[in-house]
Amino acid sequence: MELEERVAEIERRLAALEEAGAGPSRAAPVTELELWALRALKEQLAESGEADGGVLFTGAVRLPTDERFEWQYGLSAEVLLDTAWEDAADSFAALGHAVRMRLLREILGGRRTAAELAGLEGLGTTGQIYHHLRQLTSVGWLRTRGRGRYEVPPARVVPLLVALAAARP
Repeated sequence: MELEERVAEIERRLAALEEAGAGPSRAAPVTELELWALRALKEQLAESGEADGGVLFTGAVRLPTDERFEWQYGLSAEVLLDTAWEDAADSFAALGHAVRMRLLREILGGRRTAAELAGLEGLGTTGQIYHHLRQLTSVGWLRTRGRGRYEVPPARVVPLLVALAAARP
């Protein structure tokens, strides 16, 4: 009987969360305090007359290398919906490979040279690593700095993390 009561309690809590709009991936409903950026965006959109809304993403990040990045970007829904989405395919495709994602993570973590990256297990041969680095560089997720050094451009650090956050289940 105890097991049945526990299952019933879990089902009751799940139903309450779903009714509150938390969905299955959130542990608790969103509080009003957590929506401060959304409120500010809505106020700005109302002031500018953007009836269709907009999107804002922002972040303040300190990497393991102790580098700090602050970034904010917003666009109206009209601009986003009227843009040719297929133009973004190459950029998304570059992120669609596990080795490339690992390379980006390692570079953000401080491994910046091709030699350091080639020394890591599971990334393939040096030639394969250079192929992936070229793919990421060609669409702007990476840039070269001097002799065989790579970095994620500062204006791409927060968007990369936003894309990673958006991909979470």
